[in-house]
Amino acid sequence: MRPFSPAAAAALLLLAACDRPSPLSPAGPLTARAELQRNISLKDACDPATFNAALGPGSCVRSGGITFQQFLAELQAHGSVGAWHFAPTVLNARVGDELLATNRGGEVHTFTEVEEFGGGIVPSLNQLSGNTTVAPECTALEADDFVAPGGTYPEEVEDAGSEKYQCCIHPWMRMVVNAR
Repeated sequence: MRPFSPAAAAALLLLAACDRPSPLSPAGPLTARAELQRNISLKDACDPATFNAALGPGSCVRSGGITFQQFLAELQAHGSVGAWHFAPTVLNARVGDELLATNRGGEVHTFTEVEEFGGGIVPSLNQLSGNTTVAPECTALEADDFVAPGGTYPEEVEDAGSEKYQCCIHPWMRMVVNAR
């Protein structure tokens, strides 16, 4: 088999390009776009020995981390615990994209769209974090709204604009999705 000449290779590339939709054609990227999956990580760093002793067996299922006492001290001092967060905290997306929230921590979390940020379903965490007005969406959670460690929660971006999401257990875990 003989190698392609530069002219033959250029002709093959041109033919292959002709098979693809033009950016100006109805099937091109200006009018049709594949939805993208946008990944969000739900993170925490609970220490299983101390969290399980304080909250009950199975409350934390990871190895090592921040003790329950350190967690409470940081929450009381700062109104949040840095290791408990959504990553990223701000995300740009398009209508039709799928948000896929994955729990990469050791505790259960929620990924709940709220009209306004507020408190969650654990009164003591609301008090310590200064979120004393509960977000109404957190009072209407269903069983499938809870994301277990290693679990995922999909959410489609349906409208343009800014949407707010928070964990209804740890209410300082927040993010904003800016959709266009």
